[in-house]
Amino acid sequence: MSENNTGFSIIRCDRAGVFFAKVRELEGSTAVLTDCRRLWYWSGAASLSQMAMEGVKRPNDCRFTVTVPIMTVLDVIEIIPCTEQAAQNIQAVPEWKS
Repeated sequence: MSENNTGFSIIRCDRAGVFFAKVRELEGSTAVLTDCRRLWYWSGAASLSQMAMEGVKRPNDCRFTVTVPIMTVLDVIEIIPCTEQAAQNIQAVPEWKS
């Protein structure tokens, strides 16, 4: 079993989407995130749980945004700590931008 030594988690919000970030603060369902990427589309993980444990198998097919230094998100409904392997894998996914 791998531990979350990275500080990174996958955060799912009710209407804002899914994020890969560090949770700086959590109050109720509002979170302040740092080093944050929105996970718009992923390929090679059947679920967010698998992505948090293993990362993605097809990084070039994923749509992960640029990294935002700090962001506040509302309606957090799930926070899944990432393993070291998964965090490294997700960070290596090329930025999706126009």
